[in-house]
Amino acid sequence: MNFTFNTPPDIVFRSGSTRELGELVKSRFQKPILITDKGLIAAGLVDPAIKSIEAAGLNVLLFDDVAADPPAAKVKQAVNFAREHGADGVIGLGGGSSMDTAKVVAVLMNANQSLEDIYGTNTVKGKRAPLVLSPTTAGTGSEVTSISVITTEEDTKVAVVDNALYPDLAVLDPELTMGLPRHVTAATGIDAMVHAIEAYTNIHRKNPLSDALAREALKLLSSNIVVACEKPGQKDAREAMLLGAMLAGQAFANSPVGAVHGMAYPLGGIFHIPHGLSNSLMLEPVLRFNAPNADHQYAELADVVAPGAAGTNAQKCDAFISRIIEIIEATGVERRLSQLGISHNDLPRMAEDAMKGQRVLQNNPRTVTYEDALAMYTEVL
Repeated sequence: MNFTFNTPPDIVFRSGSTRELGELVKSRFQKPILITDKGLIAAGLVDPAIKSIEAAGLNVLLFDDVAADPPAAKVKQAVNFAREHGADGVIGLGGGSSMDTAKVVAVLMNANQSLEDIYGTNTVKGKRAPLVLSPTTAGTGSEVTSISVITTEEDTKVAVVDNALYPDLAVLDPELTMGLPRHVTAATGIDAMVHAIEAYTNIHRKNPLSDALAREALKLLSSNIVVACEKPGQKDAREAMLLGAMLAGQAFANSPVGAVHGMAYPLGGIFHIPHGLSNSLMLEPVLRFNAPNADHQYAELADVVAPGAAGTNAQKCDAFISRIIEIIEATGVERRLSQLGISHNDLPRMAEDAMKGQRVLQNNPRTVTYEDALAMYTEVL
């Protein structure tokens, strides 16, 4: 069996590590740009990091204008900010959007390439600036992946995929996720579960390491997400969710995602629905669509999320899907596109847009056509 596996060289997972961030990063740069969003600033989650960095003798620049599903214009603004102020490194602190923005800034701030030049796979040239990532949600796993997803001026999601996007250091502090609102906990947690499930069913790059990570991630996430939603200050659940999201990130960074993401991208690109919620909405129809081809793998995952399941692969597959739906419903997230203002008239455009996502659709255990995409959107309208 031949495969490759990549992950960041250094990972720190420790409660309170944000308050030690300066000591952790001071050997890597002197004038970092810290990339985050205004909501985290207002919530007071960024202050300890800034104080720690300054206490370590570093001159920190702050860019707090990150937007969800990072629009190309905002990403370019952050790149220009880093260049104009002479930053020599990048810290991304926040959800997936902050970390995805930080990755691209680190790649472009000292480069001759434009943002559009690096769209696609293995297109980055030159040396990336030092990069440190720290997540504030248990969801995207972006702190351990080589992927950044950007929303173009045409409201289409495109990806930058290159090993240069792996950070030098990932700092995971469960304290940053304590008390997250229920809807954020639910959507980001389900996003992480999708990462694990889709990594496990990738038809091209599935491998023993990604499989082991995906199974452990799904075990942690599925058994703690409801507790984290209902008891937002429960320390053990928060730690398990953050660890699960990271492990799922390592899994799908090496065995990439499939049709759930392909179907979710138009929801974010066109309607600006948060990525985790988009994945949550599309998970059930895609699981049912994939079942004829992936029932043996879903049966194996049933042992993780529904250990009492027995019978044939088809029966265990049904038990797996039923359990996943139970978990989603227990979190209380929206279950219908119509709840988010999407109408029947929007579906053809969404299906057309989904077909542009062959980068991820090619990994799916069952080929998705335009008609299939339209039918799945209709199923959850």
